[in-house]
Amino acid sequence: MLQDKLQDPVVQAGWLHEHLKDPSVVILDCRFILGQPDVGRVEYDAGHIPGAIYLSLDSDLSGPKTEQGHGGRHPLPSVSAIEDLFSRIGIDEHTTVVAYDGVDMAMAARLWWMLRYVGHESVYVLDGGYAAWNKDNYPISTEILHREPRSFTANVQPDMLLTKHAVEQREATTPLLDSRAPERYRGDVEPLDSKAGHIPGAECFFYKNTLQADGTLKTKEQLQNHFGELLKQKHIIVYCGSGVTACVNLLALMRADRPDAMLYGGSWSDWSSYEDSPVATGDE
Repeated sequence: MLQDKLQDPVVQAGWLHEHLKDPSVVILDCRFILGQPDVGRVEYDAGHIPGAIYLSLDSDLSGPKTEQGHGGRHPLPSVSAIEDLFSRIGIDEHTTVVAYDGVDMAMAARLWWMLRYVGHESVYVLDGGYAAWNKDNYPISTEILHREPRSFTANVQPDMLLTKHAVEQREATTPLLDSRAPERYRGDVEPLDSKAGHIPGAECFFYKNTLQADGTLKTKEQLQNHFGELLKQKHIIVYCGSGVTACVNLLALMRADRPDAMLYGGSWSDWSSYEDSPVATGDE
């Protein structure tokens, strides 16, 4: 299978171009802008990588929110909903999935993480996203492809996903990485959630610092230097605002030889939804 030849969590535009007509490769367009939920679909309709299928963060890659906000702003869909989604778009154990988005790989990384969470390891992110594809002047299409449904069966990897309680009970030596921008980590601003600040003990590791200036992922050596000594710890936990941009850090950690790093799914939007959750501000 193709995935046996791919050891990295990302693939290059040239590789994807070579495999455009491979029926075992499923391409997913995950372009999405927070606060403008229709823009990604509009961009997809205007032009996308040939054969790509569009998935929305809100309607496809997230489940229903609770009234109290517990579970976060982008809770994961149920396992049955995930199985239905991937079956409907023609993914099974014989397919290799490549996801891309328009900016900073966050939405594509969310899809990448979700598929790995339900046991599908042959999934990759297009390095640099749609911009990298266009930079090389590869073809685009407006044709909407409908793949034949297949039967996707989840094999959930529970160790990949943590709850608020598990984060509270973590060992003192376990690094907790906050993937949000420094000003949100410090609590200077909070445009989305009910409280400003961060989980006590968390370190600020802004997810965009794992990317090169052109939006591609930094090299393995650069990322190992970036994460430094924390790579030697037994466990690593990552969170962000709602469990989306943290997936870029998880992508980077996999390239840095820590594929076992865990996601706090509800992230800050879940943590801050509880009145009794402690909050830290400033730089730690």
